[in-house]
Amino acid sequence: MEEKEARRILETYADMILRISYSYLRQTYDAEDICQNVILKYLSSHQRFDSREHEKAWIIRTTINACKDLRKSAFFGKTIGLDALPERAVPEEPVSVLTEEIKKLPANYRISIHLFYYEGYTIKEIAQILGKRETVVTNYLSRGRKRLKDSLSKDSRFFLKEGEAYE
Repeated sequence: MEEKEARRILETYADMILRISYSYLRQTYDAEDICQNVILKYLSSHQRFDSREHEKAWIIRTTINACKDLRKSAFFGKTIGLDALPERAVPEEPVSVLTEEIKKLPANYRISIHLFYYEGYTIKEIAQILGKRETVVTNYLSRGRKRLKDSLSKDSRFFLKEGEAYE
């Protein structure tokens, strides 16, 4: 594979792979490992794709499978995250109330919301990627939005008093 093609893959998909794998694993270092593994798998496979959308779907599916494999492994269950070590500080990520609430959702809701709102996939496409029926994905999105609404409505920063305008 040419260096130019490898750079295109890295620049196009690395952030997406990191976001999806972090959403699954909730560990920055594990997400980086998954990103590296998925890109290496892509580069070493001689897979041909019909379109860029097919390529993107393959990468998403491979990322999800790699995350599931890591979570099932004995290694994952017997280790603690580097975040738990007191002597080393982990670089802080920008904190968003919405992002924090999305992280608290169950995996199916979190991944569906991420693919729908952040990656721009349709419900039909998400159903194909996850191997679920469209009605199941619709339920994931609906229930996830309801949980987000309930948790965010408890936060006083999101309440408007009567007569106030949102700025």
